[in-house]
Amino acid sequence: MTERSTSPESPPTDLTWHRVHPVTPVVRGWSVIAVLLVIVGNRTLEGLPEGQNMLAGNGWWQVLGAILVIGLIGLGYSALAWRMTTYAIDDESVRLHTGVLFRQQRKARLDRLQAVDIVQPLVARLFGLAELKLEVAGGSDSGIKLGFLKLDEANHLRAELLARAAGLRLGTTPSRAAAVPGAPAGGAVGSPAVGDVPRGDLVAGAPVDGAGAGAPGVGDVVGHVHLDAPEAPEQPVMEVPPGRLIWSLIRTVAMIVLVVAVLGLIGVAVGTREIGTLFTALPLVLGVGGYLFGRFTREFNFRSAISPDGIRLRHGLLETRSQTIPPGRVQAIRLTQGLLWRSADWWRVEVNVAGYGQSSDGTTNNSVLLPVGTRDEALGAVWLVLPDLGTADPRALLDEALSGIDAGAHFTTAPRRARILDPLSWRRNGFAVTGRALVLRRGRLVRRVEIVPHERTQSLGLEQGPWQRRLRVATFAVHSVPGPVTPSVPHLDEHVAGALMDEQARRAREARAHAGPELWMRRDEVAAAVERIESGEGTGD
Repeated sequence: MTERSTSPESPPTDLTWHRVHPVTPVVRGWSVIAVLLVIVGNRTLEGLPEGQNMLAGNGWWQVLGAILVIGLIGLGYSALAWRMTTYAIDDESVRLHTGVLFRQQRKARLDRLQAVDIVQPLVARLFGLAELKLEVAGGSDSGIKLGFLKLDEANHLRAELLARAAGLRLGTTPSRAAAVPGAPAGGAVGSPAVGDVPRGDLVAGAPVDGAGAGAPGVGDVVGHVHLDAPEAPEQPVMEVPPGRLIWSLIRTVAMIVLVVAVLGLIGVAVGTREIGTLFTALPLVLGVGGYLFGRFTREFNFRSAISPDGIRLRHGLLETRSQTIPPGRVQAIRLTQGLLWRSADWWRVEVNVAGYGQSSDGTTNNSVLLPVGTRDEALGAVWLVLPDLGTADPRALLDEALSGIDAGAHFTTAPRRARILDPLSWRRNGFAVTGRALVLRRGRLVRRVEIVPHERTQSLGLEQGPWQRRLRVATFAVHSVPGPVTPSVPHLDEHVAGALMDEQARRAREARAHAGPELWMRRDEVAAAVERIESGEGTGD
């Protein structure tokens, strides 16, 4: 979790504090300054008498002076905020101190680290900078943002943080760059300690000697922080072609609504010969068009890979994002297929990761494991985070979950009397239990399959409305961390739902008791993962 405090704290004296890149105020503040300039310009033009030229007389220098004053004030405050922003890293946490008028101290524990993202907004890309986002398990806005940093520095810092979170101790030498004047002298980030792991033991599969491209050698200083952790190698898994992404957006309900509404208004405008009717569609076009354009820019060039430090996802057009999600931190998985994707057998895969569902910027693409892919690709994405379903034939079970109807070899479904409440989907609503996870399926027009590992079950619930009570059915729900996945199955027989709740509570309790540490960077697990991906095992290829 992230600890936040506005009162002075006595941090360890052996920490070395660092500042972000000096260009950070420009990257963060340009949009605010631009908005203020637009407001000043509009107010100035509105205040001019009709027909008067703004450049005539002495009016121009007043406008120029106001713009300069606003720019200087914004730049000065941003520079002061940059100077008051420092961060430090030790073996247990990341510390961030910010604030000008009100000082804020935040500490993120590495043992609660859920994922690490590298984000490059458009302006930051022009300067070769990136922001490091640490998502940790906790309440609202529990993450920490370190930015902006040089891109190479952000990449190496992410590698070190993931290694520390996985239980590795990295040896380093004192940093020679950008230490904050007046900060307590002492060990650099990650001072050597007994039990440190050598460089060659960090990367699974083959030792790294520092001679690889982009790997810092012994004694090198990367940006502000000296790092002795090379970035772990990766094995590419999936890539979403831009053409498929575009076609998947075209074949959505949002696009159909947009096209039908626009064509209908055009017909009305032609029939009534009033062009002004078209302007009534402007809010709809902006809303739906903005949603589709946002999906396209966020999920453009989507690529996934597996590495010793987790699942790596890269995507984005205007703002590029590089995510690293440790597989053991995924709380729930959902596969979705809309009616218009049925002919191509495309599926979308989303996950719940603690911290992501509470992002302060409101984005939801952080939880997308696969924007659109074939059935084999979707099952491969599921296998990345849950390689063992605890059943003898996982492919048959998942095929039944994705497209099955009625009770089969694996699923228990809703009773026939539930058809009154859900005439379309009652034959698909059901669940299956394996040795490792609970699998729920529902929906006929929009198919949904949700998978929750037993040890990730947060809590369970039963819901029964008045009509459900009369029909002796109930809705079973698994409560997960905030995110796009809300596992549930409606209208099960009330006795079956009650027994499922009791049994799932027992399974979750036993799974948590036997769950080991999440050391996802171990050599044997990563080597086996790469081998199984290359052979296509578990995906039916």
